[in-house]
Amino acid sequence: MSVDLVVVGVGYVGLPLAEAACGAGLSVAGYDTSPRVAAAVAEGRSHVPDVTASRLRAMRASGFTVTADPEVLGTAETIVLCVPTGLDPAGGPDLAAVRSAAETVAEHLRPGTLVVLESTSFPGTTDEIVRPILEKYGLTAGEDFALAYSPERVDPGNRRFGVRNTPKVISGHTPLCAKYCAAFYGRFVDTVVVARGTREAEMAKLLENTYRYVNIALVNEISIFCDRIGVDVWDVVHCAATKPFGFMPFVPGPGVGGHCIPVDPKYLLDKADREGTSLGVVHAARLVDDRMPEHVVDRVTRLLAGQRKALRGAKVLLLGVAYKADVPDTRESAAIRIAVRLRALGADVSYHDPVAGAVPELGPPAADLDEVLLAADVTVLLVAHRAYDLSRLTSTARLLFDVTGQVPGEEVVRL
Repeated sequence: MSVDLVVVGVGYVGLPLAEAACGAGLSVAGYDTSPRVAAAVAEGRSHVPDVTASRLRAMRASGFTVTADPEVLGTAETIVLCVPTGLDPAGGPDLAAVRSAAETVAEHLRPGTLVVLESTSFPGTTDEIVRPILEKYGLTAGEDFALAYSPERVDPGNRRFGVRNTPKVISGHTPLCAKYCAAFYGRFVDTVVVARGTREAEMAKLLENTYRYVNIALVNEISIFCDRIGVDVWDVVHCAATKPFGFMPFVPGPGVGGHCIPVDPKYLLDKADREGTSLGVVHAARLVDDRMPEHVVDRVTRLLAGQRKALRGAKVLLLGVAYKADVPDTRESAAIRIAVRLRALGADVSYHDPVAGAVPELGPPAADLDEVLLAADVTVLLVAHRAYDLSRLTSTARLLFDVTGQVPGEEVVRL
């Protein structure tokens, strides 16, 4: 028995993709090596915030299952790889999950199957890394099976744009591969955009996130400068954003986090380095964004000094350790780097996050928010989750440092 789609890697990218395909009437299965993921889906418990438990139950009712048995790959008309691409200990691209997934697919690949890579990586990954692995048992891409690349564009927590209404960039190893890929995604995505080739599609994804990375760095550097000269950066951004052309607002923050923005530019920088060239603007942006957690620590130190208190021994409360509001994901979170640095300098750091919960490297979170708010010498709002009552924070905290720019009132100290 065949299925229309097998999603390899049923996480932040794979599960929403599976849901969109199920909703369009496709038969879908998931392949994931994590027993925890398979068990959660089997019990109707969603491990991905963008797919609610009720929607997961609807998927299950349509026949969706997740298995750790790779034999399911041999039943697929289309296989989509949605495995993570992170950084290795040295800070370079880590394609171990992509290689492993491709190896497993190769062992079960049937002629006529469409294989699509959605994982973000540098230009050349599909053709130079994935294709040779898939061809190792004798099948040829573009002849015996179709090979394509389509970068994921998932934005966790975004309630306006999802898989269906976000334009889908697709590409193929050959024009016919691209045609098969476009036909597949066209079944459940409103708009399909065909790139010239897989390298162009891979590069497009890196450009999208590097664009954000560079502009975040720009406004972060402006915020550091504004702090030095006594200018309200939030009012600066507000005023500049009233221009109806030639400007797109970005806001400062404690540093970039998540699975894409702090990672993808490093893939680009690594590729440029291996090609014997440099990307000066991207490199400069990296220096600025990597500096922001230290800037936040410096501001906390100065705020305490203004209260005639030393950082060493001071009670510092961090609110929000996820990398963005209303998403329980702490990957590459700047809040963790800030907490670690504060503790290294002798501060008594506690934290609270109503969405992310406990972070192993930081220990258990504070249980009673009011209690720690009253006890803290300074409270730092790093992530403005909707669950936080901002007026409550203002009235309860002894000294509130708002890094998000969301808390109203003149008595609040802002980044």
